[in-house]
Amino acid sequence: MFFRKLICILDLQMEHNNYEQSVLLVWGIAYVEIGEAVTLDGELFSMTILVIAAYLMGWLWLKVTTLPALIAMLLTGILFQNLHLVHMTDKYRKLNQDLRKVALVIILMRAGLGLDAKVLKKHYTAVLQLGLLPWIVECVAICVSSHFFLSLPWIWGFLLGSMIASVSPAVVVPCLFRLRDSGYGVAKGIPTLLLAAAAIDDSISVAVFAIILNAMFSTGSVTYNIIVGPLSILAGIGLGSLWGTIASVIPEKGDTYVVPLRFLILFLGGLFSLFISNLIGWSGAGPLAIVSSGFVAAFFWERQGWVVNKNPVSNIFRILWIFFEPILFAFTGAQITISSLDPEVIKMGAICLVSCLILRMIATFLVSFGCGLNKREKLFIGVTWLAKATVQAALGPAALDLVRNRQTSGLSPIDEEKYAKTILAMSVLSVVLSAPLGAILIAITGPKLLSREPESKALERNDGNVESARPAAITPL
Repeated sequence: MFFRKLICILDLQMEHNNYEQSVLLVWGIAYVEIGEAVTLDGELFSMTILVIAAYLMGWLWLKVTTLPALIAMLLTGILFQNLHLVHMTDKYRKLNQDLRKVALVIILMRAGLGLDAKVLKKHYTAVLQLGLLPWIVECVAICVSSHFFLSLPWIWGFLLGSMIASVSPAVVVPCLFRLRDSGYGVAKGIPTLLLAAAAIDDSISVAVFAIILNAMFSTGSVTYNIIVGPLSILAGIGLGSLWGTIASVIPEKGDTYVVPLRFLILFLGGLFSLFISNLIGWSGAGPLAIVSSGFVAAFFWERQGWVVNKNPVSNIFRILWIFFEPILFAFTGAQITISSLDPEVIKMGAICLVSCLILRMIATFLVSFGCGLNKREKLFIGVTWLAKATVQAALGPAALDLVRNRQTSGLSPIDEEKYAKTILAMSVLSVVLSAPLGAILIAITGPKLLSREPESKALERNDGNVESARPAAITPL
């Protein structure tokens, strides 16, 4: 018995030593190839520690508070930056930008893969009403309020509005899933309706933001920029649909490696769309191409037997998001230096955000006419539409990146940097204020405002049509 225990201990020790040897070997190779960046004082090492810390803090935050982990990840980035635990030179700031773009591809592809064509066909009016009209109201409200309260030029205000107006499925979806599992809102398919509308909301937000940003920093004429906007939308949808169709037939369904190949086709196509559209100045085309390719591919895959948003490719993107979520939010938080923030900007920015969120909630309630919802359900949808997170984190630093790369919108460099930092601060502030507030309000108001009905009764009510009670159209981004 003693010798058996001794052998087990030795085996465990050998496994532990093998793990240490593997880590040291990987670190040694990285040191030889990269150099001092991976040492204890190196930038790459500090960035890696930041991401690991953000993930752990997010996990702990979720367990303790049940609020979205992304809040802790964002705060971890801010903490590391202001304690001087992480530092990025221009070389690794470019890596930061590229990683955020990869995260954006994952966000948009998951939105596209999660869109259910049957739900859109059945509830297209309601989806468009809830996905577009509240977004327009908040975008305009943010633009106007930021112009007068934050002294942003109108075009910068529209840029900020197009970003802030986006709703975050990363916050909304888990809360709606919990309500749906308890039977709340299932009878009318409210979770499915909201999540489909959120995907439309995100897609429009990213596309419009990209078009405005490209127009601001473009060297072309005004006429050219006006023409490029609509053309980039059409080109993005067209090329994305074509690429999604290709992904549905290549490889064949029975191919041994059909899952990884389909994933690679969509993922690499999404990366290519985003990077090439930025390169040629058609920034709005990339995001729409990504969403369109995911939607079209999922549509054809469903005909081949893969359930929308529960297919193996969606699962791979879901796993990939686990790795990129702390990267996105931690790096976005690490852009914020508290000592350089203007307290007046924070105060007035908070006033703008809160007032516009209230206005959006009212607008959502009013534009929900014709959706077959009662007043309590309309009020719940208004509450649901408050949370911000993923799109704000992905797009918030974009303008500052261009300014730091010495691109200009025609203003003085000092003013451009000031406005870009204001947009970044507002993006972070919107997440910090609205994400926990949205999650808490959904959890509190859901059981009070939505009717509770067993899923079986919901199915009977819809004559056996499972669309209104089926799993939600998209999953957390």
